[in-house]
Amino acid sequence: MAHRKWLIGLVLLATPACAHVMSMSSGDLTIHGVRAHYELRLPLYEISHVRNPEQALFDHIHFSSAGRPAVLLDKSCREDASQDSYLCAADYEFAAPVETLDVECTFYAVTVPNHVHLLRVENDGKRDQGLFDISFPNATLRFRPPSAFETAAAQTGAGFMRALAGPVQILFLAGLVLAARTRRELMLLAATFVTGELVSALVVPLARWQPAPRFVEAAAALTLAYLAVEILALPHAGMRWLVMAVLGGFHGLYFELFLRTSGYRPLYVLSGAAFGEILAIAAFGLLYSRLGQRLAALKPVPVSASVMLLIGMVWFFLRLRN
Repeated sequence: MAHRKWLIGLVLLATPACAHVMSMSSGDLTIHGVRAHYELRLPLYEISHVRNPEQALFDHIHFSSAGRPAVLLDKSCREDASQDSYLCAADYEFAAPVETLDVECTFYAVTVPNHVHLLRVENDGKRDQGLFDISFPNATLRFRPPSAFETAAAQTGAGFMRALAGPVQILFLAGLVLAARTRRELMLLAATFVTGELVSALVVPLARWQPAPRFVEAAAALTLAYLAVEILALPHAGMRWLVMAVLGGFHGLYFELFLRTSGYRPLYVLSGAAFGEILAIAAFGLLYSRLGQRLAALKPVPVSASVMLLIGMVWFFLRLRN
């Protein structure tokens, strides 16, 4: 399969080195009658590049009910260096008591394209929540318990989207295909990588360890660089499936963080994530097998692995710096 992977170079070159493997914020909106209080929390490095982040953030989230927008009464933001977080609070007033809440959240336009915002809402004792990203910037919260099917569909879909949410995830899955020397090995690497992710996401909470987002970012960057070194320096090495299982363990920390923040059920989220990753790996493998022979003379494997190594190392140092 080595000569069938020329497209990996395009994927690598198109991936920005500053992309996040994860980009997530959370918010809580508490409604009492016509008044509401909103609290927002996101990692400091998410807004390090944003000018006037207080204004920018509140320009990209809007609440309304019965077709009438809520009025922003006041807002404030501050940095919490001890928690490496940026914290905001705001008060809103609605025209009438809220029965259903319409939310528009486009934080991805302020932070990075794969940013996800989890919003939890309590309305006079009734609760609901929404997940907002570039694919789903709008939602209507109705404050009724979801059915079992709605819960399964929403949380499985969230896992699927998180697995393929950004260029970094896609880049690593493409690199996994690059590392496979035969179709049989590709299936083995895919299986052990996904298994490593699942084990990590399920076992880490039992150890009561809560890795910080910055640590997960840096670790993911190193996995990308190490995979490139494995391809370049050890082209004939055995036990590559074991290496992929370990790398999967580091990537599983992202899903552990998502599960911890969202409160979603691991069965649904991890099932959706595994399906999405396997689907992406199969798509890359099929694409390479169909088109790779035409450009075999370009020797895409070492060139692409070198670019992947460069991106991994630059990304790692950017995460440390930020």
